[in-house]
Amino acid sequence: MVNKLIASVLPLLPKKFVWLFSKRYISGETLEDAVSASKGLAAHGVRVTIDHLGEYIRELSQAEEVKAVYLSMIERFENEGISATYSLKPSSFGLLLDFETCYSHVREIIEKAKEYNSFVRIDMEDSSCVDAEIGLYRRLLNEFPLNVGLVVQAYLKRTPKDLEYLASIHSIETPVNIRLCKGIYVESPEIAIKDRKAINKQFIEALDFLFRKQVYVGIATHDRELTNSAEELIEQYSLGEGDYEFQMLYGVTPELRTNLVKKGHKMRVYVPFGKEWFGYSTRRLKENPKLAFYIIKALFKHG
Repeated sequence: MVNKLIASVLPLLPKKFVWLFSKRYISGETLEDAVSASKGLAAHGVRVTIDHLGEYIRELSQAEEVKAVYLSMIERFENEGISATYSLKPSSFGLLLDFETCYSHVREIIEKAKEYNSFVRIDMEDSSCVDAEIGLYRRLLNEFPLNVGLVVQAYLKRTPKDLEYLASIHSIETPVNIRLCKGIYVESPEIAIKDRKAINKQFIEALDFLFRKQVYVGIATHDRELTNSAEELIEQYSLGEGDYEFQMLYGVTPELRTNLVKKGHKMRVYVPFGKEWFGYSTRRLKENPKLAFYIIKALFKHG
């Protein structure tokens, strides 16, 4: 309860204070910071996916600016020879303002990634975006079957049906590629599961379903219970490196990450950067109030 109280209060405090928490989970504000962090991870056998922070733009003109960042980002990482993919939030390209404009911008980014035989992941956002983002993915999958993927959130009650649909369009010609995560947006109990055990159950059922349908999965979790269950399924289905990978957030559970890499699992870390770090950080805090303890500890340790 104390941690939850702290977590609810911290977003109201000065940004310099919240940065005590944030700096561990964000590579920095600039592209240079993301490049540096990615090189450090690569030295330990870890791949990366890069995300420019920011979402829910209010004017379509902002989408042009975000697109320019992504095009520059792809050029930089590919020229540096860093093994990277790219994650983007459609709301930062105007998804909720004009679908066709968003599609056009995202398509241009994926086309750029395709030039380097690289890959773009469409992040899943709150429930107001789900249908549109699945539709966006479906349309782009037809054009770029090897260069685009989607995120699915296990805590949504609609997820099993969404996975059935995605499995129905999966084929050799258009292979579906999914990042499976728990989900972090605050949703009503009418549409989202709230109990941790029930979320974990749906996560594993979803993972088992995707493995049976031979869909490539990015297993995105820091929950040791889930990584253990995932490893059991991987062994059960005799899966290889080309069938799955584990994915984790920058700065979160590095010990578990290292352990999975040592076991020979493919690992990819989500590396965020940008000036819009505040919203991302406070969402992470609401998702895991226990992190508040570490913020208070840092405050007393560093002053």
